[in-house]
Amino acid sequence: METIVDYKTMGGGVAVITLNRAEAANALSREMLRELDRLLDGIEFNPGIRGVILTGSGEKAFCAGADLKERAGMNDREVKETVALIGKVVTKLERLPQPTAAAINGACFGGGLELALACDIRMAADSAKMGLTETSLGIIPGAGGTQRLPRLIGISRAKELIYTARRINAQDALTYGLISYAAPQEDLLDRAMELMLEISKNGPIAVQQAKKAIDLGGQGDLETGLSIEKICYSVTIPTRDRQEGLLAFKEKRQPQYTGE
Repeated sequence: METIVDYKTMGGGVAVITLNRAEAANALSREMLRELDRLLDGIEFNPGIRGVILTGSGEKAFCAGADLKERAGMNDREVKETVALIGKVVTKLERLPQPTAAAINGACFGGGLELALACDIRMAADSAKMGLTETSLGIIPGAGGTQRLPRLIGISRAKELIYTARRINAQDALTYGLISYAAPQEDLLDRAMELMLEISKNGPIAVQQAKKAIDLGGQGDLETGLSIEKICYSVTIPTRDRQEGLLAFKEKRQPQYTGE
């Protein structure tokens, strides 16, 4: 039986999450959001997971955003609760200790792009289109888009895209710095796996602490950021992984990190 969110673990400790509502452009129904919420809880404390890829089923959509058909039947209270749930899931994805990558395989709008913005790295199929399109529906991004997009591509460009509700292609997204890579549709997931495997061979504690230093340090001034970096570095010092890295370097071999 197919699930609304597919989850698989691959070699190298890489987990692949697939939004599995291709018939509805992988839109974020309340059921899908609740399933994602539970899934992310399990990943967060799983030491065997060293990287996470998020993608969509089919070739047409990564995630079209909120399920507007479902939304049309909600009262104001239910709308607020659902928007809060989207925000909760997006933030939980962003705060995973493991590195994350969005493999944007197709249309990526509204809440779908907000999910992608919460990932550490974004890549897209050449045919993908994306945008924060909420103002065309008389609302604004409500799951962090007004905050994460400007931090990623700059305030002026983000205002332009949000005010106009413009849908841009993968090449423009690459130029803007919204994504890091564009690839043919058939190569996208393989490219994401290659990247995650390249990351996962490194010390998992070190990668997680680097993520924490970048994410937390980027929120303040340089002096505060350097203090955060110092704290994160200190976490790696007593680890077996650090000793293994030194020994492997001395012995001229690949290190075997255990996350300890």
